[in-house]
Amino acid sequence: MYVRIEKEGPITTVIMDRKEKRNAVDRVMAEELREAIMEFEADENQLAAVLWGDNGVFCAGADLSSMDDPDRVLKIEADGSGHGPMGPSRICLTKPLIAATPGYAVAGGLELALLADMRVAEESSIFGVYCRRWGVPLIDGGTIRLPRIVGMGRAMDMILTGRPVNAQEALEFGLVNRVVPDGHSRSEAEKIAHEISKFPQACMRADRFSAHEHWNLPLEEALRREGSAGQSIMDQEGKIGAARFVDGAGRHGQF
Repeated sequence: MYVRIEKEGPITTVIMDRKEKRNAVDRVMAEELREAIMEFEADENQLAAVLWGDNGVFCAGADLSSMDDPDRVLKIEADGSGHGPMGPSRICLTKPLIAATPGYAVAGGLELALLADMRVAEESSIFGVYCRRWGVPLIDGGTIRLPRIVGMGRAMDMILTGRPVNAQEALEFGLVNRVVPDGHSRSEAEKIAHEISKFPQACMRADRFSAHEHWNLPLEEALRREGSAGQSIMDQEGKIGAARFVDGAGRHGQF
């Protein structure tokens, strides 16, 4: 087993643990990753998840040593269909996922980090399209998600050069949301996940879905869908929350 699952209350932490390969992913590990993420998605009692790499590294990408092993090589469909080669990269989650990224998050590992809604880096974290050096393309969402997160110019910088991007530059790019001392990315990501789990869930998920979905729609249609989805929630969670506010809760930015 290369992937472990640990749960604390409503939070799932998916742990990549393949120390001898710096958590690089072969077909076996990819299938374990996908199963772990799908288990979280299907569990109604789990409200947010963290994806973390053990052994001081997030993920070094695809295991290139498996390329000539038919039992371990990542599964790639010729027409681009099927599951993402790295495992969960084509899943459209309905609940928040936070990546905690110690050490290297490069090549396919960067793509796994981009699957998350947020990324928590450590001071020594390194991001990069290292597969540029080996003629291995980004086929787990990297060319799609990276420009959406950091903008086209910065994405092209990373995609074309394959250079390392340290935690501070990644924070300036908007590639990561937090930078914490080494060894603390998991605890910080889990703290955020617990905070998210305390919010009214229907409202939070509707806003999250709209933020993701609008990329696929013309502006007018995206705005209409946002309003349509929000109306029923306003009649439910919104009214309850408004009453709590009127009664004095949440003043001065407290929650």
